[in-house]
Amino acid sequence: MILYIRTTGGYEMNTARKLETFTQDSQPENKGFWNRINNIKVGVIPLPLYVLLALIVYGAAVYNELPPDMIGGFAIIMVMGMLLGDLGLKIPILKDIGGPAILSLLVPSVLVFYNVLNPASMEAVTTLMKTSNFLYLYISCLVAGSILGMNRKVLIQGFTRMFVPLVLGTLAAVAAGVAVGMLFGYGAKHTFFYIVVPIIGGGIGEGILPLSLAYSQILGSSAESFVSQMIPAAVIGNIVAIVCAGLMKRLGEKKPELTGNGVLVKTKGGDGISEDTNIKKPVDFSLMGAGLLIACSFFIFGGLAHKFLGIPGPVLMIVAATLVKCLQVMPAKMEQGAYHMYKFISTSLTWPLMVGLGILYIPLEDVVKIVTPGYVVVCAAVVIAMVATGYFVGKMMKMHPVDAAIVTGCHSGLGGTGDVAILSASNRMSLMPFAQVATRLGGASTVILATLLMKLLGV
Repeated sequence: MILYIRTTGGYEMNTARKLETFTQDSQPENKGFWNRINNIKVGVIPLPLYVLLALIVYGAAVYNELPPDMIGGFAIIMVMGMLLGDLGLKIPILKDIGGPAILSLLVPSVLVFYNVLNPASMEAVTTLMKTSNFLYLYISCLVAGSILGMNRKVLIQGFTRMFVPLVLGTLAAVAAGVAVGMLFGYGAKHTFFYIVVPIIGGGIGEGILPLSLAYSQILGSSAESFVSQMIPAAVIGNIVAIVCAGLMKRLGEKKPELTGNGVLVKTKGGDGISEDTNIKKPVDFSLMGAGLLIACSFFIFGGLAHKFLGIPGPVLMIVAATLVKCLQVMPAKMEQGAYHMYKFISTSLTWPLMVGLGILYIPLEDVVKIVTPGYVVVCAAVVIAMVATGYFVGKMMKMHPVDAAIVTGCHSGLGGTGDVAILSASNRMSLMPFAQVATRLGGASTVILATLLMKLLGV
């Protein structure tokens, strides 16, 4: 019996070897090449499949058959975002300074500048980004998910401590910007009102546009002329902030003791994630649907409360989510759904969103008209001073200095757009609530103070 089994086993092994050899010999010679090609990925998609999908989208755009709605918009930004994000992660040096965010923002802006994107593509992206307001959906999911998935103690301490480096960083940014501007021949008042303030004013929609209207009423010129003067500073400031965030991320990788990897405040045992360890729970797609509804509801509440309180809606959204988390009135399952929705959005749609922002919100033409080497240095000085202050003050206040510097740096550039770009460059999307507060409250305060000073000085 035993001999029979051994013999049979040997027979079966020999047969298997013969079959394996036959199979290998009968395979096409190009099988190995095809496997190698398939192993090349653009994002998570095999290269041949990506090329096929890109050609379909490109062909539809060329023949004006691209749907002028969310479907067409998502197709455009997903195709470009996956490629540019992947390249940004692989190009030496660039990958260490926020390469994916830089490429995803600037390359589409260059394509628009040279009229490479046809009207069908532009219409589809405009519908997605402006008509459908995809940016605010993204931010809402990030804010709701990151707050509800955060340790309550870390959340409260983060909001109470972040204002000190934010205020001191803003003062340092103003001082550095005006001083460097004067070195390059710019007047102190001009530097302050037309370079520094646009960088720290909270973005284009919330900062530059209200400022331009205020400047035009005070000085009697057209608002459009002020917009074109201020936008370049905001764009350059945001690019510098992205690079600084990338460098901070690199510093955190080299010196782990300086970073909380997305956690702002140092705690003895907390990691910033919910006590229920949402991160370790399996994804429940029905709960993710509930998380999406929760995120949308927080955003709508912010807009509704703004009507009665006058405080910016995004800030009220953050306040509402924070109160819900601190009071523990949200069921744990719903918190889990919101957290997993946040993880999906931040993982899959960040670089595509960047592409949409680059197409519509980075006006390269305005930047090219006004930029000089001295102008760039002044903008860089503003942002670097702010980031450096956030780093050192955060360190003194028992915050993770890398994360404190990144949050403080969010108070520069392009508002919510800039927050996404800066946090994505540093892989710190969980800091979005703090970044939004820095941007919205810091920006609103800057606009009010700048308007009052403009009335007093009449620049």
